Amino acid sequence: MPKEPITFERHLSYVLEAAHRSVSNSLATRLKAHGIQVTAWRVMECLDGNERLTMGELARRALLNPPALSKLVDRMVSEGLVHRQISSVDQRQVNLMLTNLGRRRMLQIRQDAEDQDHALMELLESENGETLRRLLSKLA
Repeated sequence: MPKEPITFERHLSYVLEAAHRSVSNSLATRLKAHGIQVTAWRVMECLDGNERLTMGELARRALLNPPALSKLVDRMVSEGLVHRQISSVDQRQVNLMLTNLGRRRMLQIRQDAEDQDHALMELLESENGETLRRLLSKLA
């Protein structure tokens, strides 16, 4: 008996991308009410722990390529959300930090991001959601 071919939509890479798109679009809609893009939210989340991250560290953690991050950070600096500071350890490096305004905006935004996570967990049922998070972490 001939093996039935796998349709395009059944490929794991396709399903992962479709899920990513759906979740990302939903989060973008939630964050739009705050005038924030998903990429800016990721940057703010990375900087919220009072860490001083270099551009390279931030690009890696925020899942952005360095040129895109540079443009985004320029915009966030002009909006007063992020501050650049020359590193005290290495004068060639620039550290990034949230400003007080950025921290206040982060607190406003965080609830929407957490609401998104809770909705996903309910959709998947908590145990399945945790399993999915572990499995996707392995891929990441």
